[in-house]
Amino acid sequence: MLRGKGIHYDTGTFPNGDTSRPVFDARDAARDMRVVAEDLHCTAVRITGGDPDRIETTARYAAEAGLEVWFSPFPCELSNAEMLPLFTDCAERAERLRRDGAEVVLVTGCELSIFARGYLPGDTLNERIPVLAGPGREAALQGIAEKVNTFLGDVVDVVRPLFGGRVSYASCPLDGVDWAPFDIVGLDAFRSLHNAATYRTDLRKEHGHGKPVAIMETGCCTYRGAGDHGGAGWYLAREADGTLKPGLVRDEGEQVRYLDDLMTVFEEEGIDSVFWFSFAGFSTPHRASGPDEDLASYGIVKVLDEPSGHPGVSWEPKQAFHALAARYRTH
Repeated sequence: MLRGKGIHYDTGTFPNGDTSRPVFDARDAARDMRVVAEDLHCTAVRITGGDPDRIETTARYAAEAGLEVWFSPFPCELSNAEMLPLFTDCAERAERLRRDGAEVVLVTGCELSIFARGYLPGDTLNERIPVLAGPGREAALQGIAEKVNTFLGDVVDVVRPLFGGRVSYASCPLDGVDWAPFDIVGLDAFRSLHNAATYRTDLRKEHGHGKPVAIMETGCCTYRGAGDHGGAGWYLAREADGTLKPGLVRDEGEQVRYLDDLMTVFEEEGIDSVFWFSFAGFSTPHRASGPDEDLASYGIVKVLDEPSGHPGVSWEPKQAFHALAARYRTH
């Protein structure tokens, strides 16, 4: 049985200089945290973002709702020198929250090799991603793990004196993380056709570190066949100009099937905590007519393009919302 039954919640990250959350209203965050605790039956929430004020605001509402808070700064397009003050700031905020009585885990970034500057070639995410599928991939990956681990070691050295709780990191395979400095192994573990044959075996290997293993992100988009693409589903759903590819078929059941399969795997493989990705894709609204951006969203709710009757952004549950709630209620 999972100890931490969680969901990923975005307060706004800033890849390519854009924002994943165009509107942030504290009243919406407070409502959403109550929904996460009471309707989704979560015991934990991973709160991510690039703005420490937003993370802390949402984290305090989460704590009030009785949730374990995974305080997760998510820097994008920043250098190591720019990220270190952010992690320092967030460690101090997370410690204040912990001292106020909340259960708090500090997560020191996410997939730095891809989202930060200075690891892969390219100043922006849109410039770096094609490198991973291009002819220069192998050369670009040389030395990545050493760079990531050197910086993460510096980060942990800085935040430990400031934060008294457990510390983790949200990793992708490219990072090649040395988990010795951390208390919890944190994996962004999307299953796709690429890794389906070894998915369970790969998870089992992570227990070899002798530490709890948390799934920081996993999920799929809302179109037929998206489960085969896992974490690349959002990227493969779009043309080079960013518009949705023609022929995508909306299929909320795709998310449910993916969820049911993987939750069974996580329970059987002794995973400590899972944070389903994600509560909402705030920048990818659902449209009944016109391009339905929600097709390329991992959210288990659909954000409505024309909110009415609610402050800020409003949403409606998808099938996966009800499936996850039932799973967390009964397992």
